Amino acid sequence: MKYASLLESLPRRRQTQALLLASLLMIHGYAVAALEFFSIADSAVIMYDAPSLKAGKVFVASRHLPVEAIVKVEGWVKVRDSGGGLAWVEEKTLSNKRYVIVTAPQAEAYQAADVSSPLLFEAQQNVVMEWLEPAVNGWIKVRHRDGQSGYVRTHQVWGS
Repeated sequence: MKYASLLESLPRRRQTQALLLASLLMIHGYAVAALEFFSIADSAVIMYDAPSLKAGKVFVASRHLPVEAIVKVEGWVKVRDSGGGLAWVEEKTLSNKRYVIVTAPQAEAYQAADVSSPLLFEAQQNVVMEWLEPAVNGWIKVRHRDGQSGYVRTHQVWGS
């Protein structure tokens, strides 16, 4: 359902509330980022429970960890990791270079986007690989840190 028809299906009072909320969020610099993936740029990035260096520290993320941007606000980004955890990071600590993380017990990388093509390598759960090409028919092209490239099924990784 498109946003306009969804909005029109709401009672007039709810329409007004929805538009007011959207306006307030835009005025204060908030932007919702739908399926926008980044990776952690530095070797160790502290993730916080609020958008402030004085906020509680949630955990430290390692370099290349893929994250999904949920909300951006004044130099900070609320991100989700592959396990669904939410935290805030400074926007400057994120890279546009994309990576994926293996979420299946094991991901198989093939020479082509086809299980009948030669198997090149296998990657265990939580291994991070560079994202090389967008998903096509349920496959993405990745590069392992050892330099091998191949195609893995999208349901075996997160961050694509």
